[in-house]
Amino acid sequence: MTIGALFIVLTAAFLHALWNAVVKGAPDKAIVLGLISLGHAIPAMFVIPFTGLPVWAAFPFIVGSTLIHWGYYWFLNTAYKHGDLSVVYPISRGMTPVLVALGAILFAGEVLPSVAWIGIICISLGIGCLSLAGLGRHTNWIAVAAALGTGLMIASYSLVDGIGIRLSENTLGYIATLFVAEIFVAGFIFTTRWQRVVTLPRRYVWAGLAGGVISGVAYGLVLYAKTIAPLGVVSALRESSVIFASIIGVMWFGEGPKSNRLLAASIVVIGIVALAMAS
Repeated sequence: MTIGALFIVLTAAFLHALWNAVVKGAPDKAIVLGLISLGHAIPAMFVIPFTGLPVWAAFPFIVGSTLIHWGYYWFLNTAYKHGDLSVVYPISRGMTPVLVALGAILFAGEVLPSVAWIGIICISLGIGCLSLAGLGRHTNWIAVAAALGTGLMIASYSLVDGIGIRLSENTLGYIATLFVAEIFVAGFIFTTRWQRVVTLPRRYVWAGLAGGVISGVAYGLVLYAKTIAPLGVVSALRESSVIFASIIGVMWFGEGPKSNRLLAASIVVIGIVALAMAS
């Protein structure tokens, strides 16, 4: 992994935390998730005539990723309905790096050096500390269970897209086609909840669409990084977004407690440095 790839993934991490904050702050999270899907699909429709389509071998992965994203949005909506951003986000992201790294060994034949594994484990450990810091007597365990389900969906679509984009022979075409397919997610949400759509305040409509563009840019950057760096390393670095999400949760939403944040952040930073050294 080059320094450029490292910068790309860290930028994506910040943008990912930002759009999750948009969802958490919305009064109707399901509708805003539909708007985020629409924010993926509309720009991609204008881009795809210029990028063209990926090869047919990539389409089963696009279909699989789209179906997994349905589950991802369902779990994410449930998690944020019942839990804090600074609790849900670290739990959902914390299990992903190790799962993706193991999946990459099984399905993509990737073998990582020991220093990279140290980095991945440090990042997951740091995220785990953030998760534990947010738990307490008043923890909503429905939110915790939904966050774990979200993490499983993230690991699944990360592997599917990581392999699919490498087979696509057209990186931008794969990304654009994947985003266009999200029109089905938006269509399902809007047609089954239309009364809630029309009553949602306009500022949240625009926030949702903007969140979709931000989310699309973030995931597009990650998918591009997966074409030039190992899947497990990219996935682990992406999870530095939990630091941004925790800061947003504390500063924006007033979530607490604040203890152990610096320790957890330091462990994540050690993991990032280890991955950089392995590169």
